[in-house]
Amino acid sequence: MQKATRSAYQTITVQVLGPTNTKGTRVKASCEAGSVVLPWDHTLGVNDNTNRAVRRLLKKIDWHGHWQGGDVGKKVVYVCVCGG
Repeated sequence: MQKATRSAYQTITVQVLGPTNTKGTRVKASCEAGSVVLPWDHTLGVNDNTNRAVRRLLKKIDWHGHWQGGDVGKKVVYVCVCGG
């Protein structure tokens, strides 16, 4: 039986998580390789909060490259654009 492997090609999705009874608004960046959840920084706008979460995830999983983002429905999606 062949062992399952992680895909080399992954997208990062970003979601805003609404407040609960015990936690404030948060932003989550995730991909198959990992995820991070950060508290919402009310001094920043939506784009800066999502970019901050993506940068934190990239640092955590040690990924490098040029990233471009856009929205897909209610999620923000980032993809890596590899240069030559």
